Amino acid sequence: MSSLFGRRGLGDDIWDELEEALLGADLGAPTTFKLLERLRARVSREGIREPERALAALRSEIADMLRSGGEVDDPDRLLHPGEGERPMVVLVVGVNGVGKTTTIAKLAGMYRRRGSGVVLGAADTYRAAAIEQLQTWGAALGVRVVAHGPGADPGAVAFDTVRAAAAAGADVAVVDTAGRMHTRSNLMEELGKILRVAARAGSGPVRVVLVIDAATGQNGLQQARSFAGAVECDGVVLAKLDGSSRGGVVLAIVAELGLPILYLGTGEGVDDLAPFEAGAFADALFSAPPG
Repeated sequence: MSSLFGRRGLGDDIWDELEEALLGADLGAPTTFKLLERLRARVSREGIREPERALAALRSEIADMLRSGGEVDDPDRLLHPGEGERPMVVLVVGVNGVGKTTTIAKLAGMYRRRGSGVVLGAADTYRAAAIEQLQTWGAALGVRVVAHGPGADPGAVAFDTVRAAAAAGADVAVVDTAGRMHTRSNLMEELGKILRVAARAGSGPVRVVLVIDAATGQNGLQQARSFAGAVECDGVVLAKLDGSSRGGVVLAIVAELGLPILYLGTGEGVDDLAPFEAGAFADALFSAPPG
């Protein structure tokens, strides 16, 4: 996109190529057209003629769109309990392979670094590997993991996790969930049950965090639509933003669904979790790819 605005003047060819570039960056057609409409209006309103100013305006419009629904003033506060809110329950949802379990480990590491007590719940009982992976992370972090056997009732795991966190005086219970692509009705039924059970098991608030893989493009938007339709999500963690992924789907998720982006997963390490900042993210979308 930066190269498009390196020319002289703002001819029709630039707008056509910009539309193509935005579509190729996984923004999707509705979000692309909305963004271009806002940019054209701003260019006209401010009398912008120089490509460099138009590029700056584009960055600004992207940041503003992200802030409108995609930036929480303090994502840490959203996922940290206040007085009388312990244990807070953080229910983590997302399809298999998006980095959900690793994100849970990163959240647990964040809580540990800040001196908060945390208990993990392995409620993705459909995959033995998911239970084992969470237990491995728990051992590495020195965090208790509540787990039943493969095929056990996920709601029972969630209930026991919250009760264990309450008994231990922990601040947060983070619960993994099944990542299978259910039919919409089954997804709603299972997640709804886990939510109800978790709310019943403790007195603290329940937060639902959706994990999306940055490299999945428009498929990530479809995943977000499915989960947001099944359960009220409080925010998104964009995983696997390292490597060549650009994360343009974030703008589509924010613009279409109004879900705030809480954190970015920037690597495989347990510390590689960064709070989302709209301005910095918009700038990064225009940066040259590594290599």
